[in-house]
Amino acid sequence: MIPAPTEHPVGRHGSQPFIAADVGGTHARLGLVHVRPGGKVDVLAYHRYVCAEFPSLAAIVDDFAKTQGAERTHVVVAIAGRLEGDTLINANLQWPVSLERTRREAGIAYFALLNDFEAVACAMPYIDVAAMTRVCGPVQAGDGPALVLGPGTGFGASLCLPRTLQQGVPLRVLASEAGHASLAVGTPREIALLTRLLQRWPHVDNERVLSGPGLVNTYTALCELDGVTPKLATPEAIAAAAQAGGDAQARESLQLFCSLLGSLAGDLAVTFGADAVYLAGGIPAQIRPFLLDSDFAERFRNKGVLGEVLARVPVWLVDHGQLGLVGAAAWYYERHSGF
Repeated sequence: MIPAPTEHPVGRHGSQPFIAADVGGTHARLGLVHVRPGGKVDVLAYHRYVCAEFPSLAAIVDDFAKTQGAERTHVVVAIAGRLEGDTLINANLQWPVSLERTRREAGIAYFALLNDFEAVACAMPYIDVAAMTRVCGPVQAGDGPALVLGPGTGFGASLCLPRTLQQGVPLRVLASEAGHASLAVGTPREIALLTRLLQRWPHVDNERVLSGPGLVNTYTALCELDGVTPKLATPEAIAAAAQAGGDAQARESLQLFCSLLGSLAGDLAVTFGADAVYLAGGIPAQIRPFLLDSDFAERFRNKGVLGEVLARVPVWLVDHGQLGLVGAAAWYYERHSGF
């Protein structure tokens, strides 16, 4: 992170407007935001960009600042990947990202990057329950850690730790690269799928299946296993055909997606002792009825003696198009407001 200048746009009385962004493998969502005292984020201006249409992150920030008349003094970006020194490590972005180069090319005084699902976790306290759909489990969550998962262009994951009672301490979030952990399967058909995928890659991680490109991988592999010529080439087409019921391999691909997502969510909930799980990302909201009718809940609870424990963990589907952007703003506010 580039060190901040002495003056920040955030104080106890709220913030001056600043730029917050959520950048994924396909889209970049930028907003001019204002944070009220207490952390409520108002999005004053908003635009969604197609990443492939711009040569760099700096070019997107520059375009937004020019078209919206936004100051470039402070910019905070939630972005998919892991920051190593000055360089972002990511498998799904259209271009490389350097902190210093982006700051310099976009003319930014203070520039911060955080993991996109760290930002999503930071947004959760500010999201109305009415904007969520319960997938399984009780309505009331415990006071322990909350797990946030999001299959989209990639697979995001983070853990939101219980808030400390100490005044002025920001929400603690553990960012994760669980999408790159090895895929765990549990049925003969899933074993056949994994075997097929291992013929293409020496390491098959969760993201190879639990993402938009992963849905295509699954569909193609199932067609190969069944001796059928693939007819569909995009995750949108596969999801639509699956929900329409006209393509057997597409429907099975989406069923496997929901099953394996439930299994992974249960694994991570057990691993971290989560008291709640939130499903975000681009795909779950797009397949809401299919997901709710799938065996996600059964696979989530299928953890042997710990099944009874997971039955008491609520799983929520969060549909909020500006979630990462709001979270980035909230993350910045909590670290510079002295709230």
